[in-house]
Amino acid sequence: MERLTNKVVIVTGANSGMGMATTKAMLSEGARVIMLCRSEKRGNEAYKKILAEGFDENKLEMILCDLGDYASVRAFANQVKEKYDRIDVLINNAGFISLDRQETKEGLEMQFGVNHIGHFLLTTELLDLMGEGGRIVNVASGAHKTGKIHFDDINLKKGFNVIKAYSQSKLANVLFTRELARRLSDRGITVNCCHPGAVATNIGIDRDTGFGKTITGMLKPFFQTPEEGARTAIFLATDESVANITGEYFYKCKIAKSSKRSKNMELAKKLYEFSEELVK
Repeated sequence: MERLTNKVVIVTGANSGMGMATTKAMLSEGARVIMLCRSEKRGNEAYKKILAEGFDENKLEMILCDLGDYASVRAFANQVKEKYDRIDVLINNAGFISLDRQETKEGLEMQFGVNHIGHFLLTTELLDLMGEGGRIVNVASGAHKTGKIHFDDINLKKGFNVIKAYSQSKLANVLFTRELARRLSDRGITVNCCHPGAVATNIGIDRDTGFGKTITGMLKPFFQTPEEGARTAIFLATDESVANITGEYFYKCKIAKSSKRSKNMELAKKLYEFSEELVK
């Protein structure tokens, strides 16, 4: 039985890895899916690839958006608002990781800027379209457990390293989930996040040079496939058993332990308000 018939779903980072696996799963459940993709070339290739598997082109749309650019995120949200009167499920799946320090258009450290702030802005811009029974799923990571929010140096200009940056952005995902769930509790919209596990995807591969491909290729046998990694996000988007669960962190389709810091509601509120200031 298709559980998402006539439902509208947005998947960010939909052109590869877990995003593509999630997109196909949503289509299989009968949903109408909007693929949020940063690259037109990769987005179109993925779109064609998915349709080649026999999915209905009337149920699939690709809209470009760079989560590292406020104007691009707002333009995406406006396009969605013009075409759709509601969104039922938002899956914030896109992720960015980089060994060297990069910045978004607004000058934010790229991992924090894309993984958290881009999705924060996207989600808050689309909330008007969501109502009772709506679900928001944030793909976080077990890396949040070593994370701290460096409010005094959010862009990590002093002593950047990839682990510090990535874990900060993933802790932000969990804290955002908790605070947004609290704020939406009276609207019947659930917000949950998940750790996908170690997955062989293109994250961490330099898009211009291809650096990192060999390492990923060598480690592939030890990793889950994107389909396996996407399983918990798909479960949170579709399963009846979690229809009334909100503000939780999941792993392998079950509520899992998250760090003490990720449960600090004062910290979650502070980050939410800090994020609002950044995107004003």
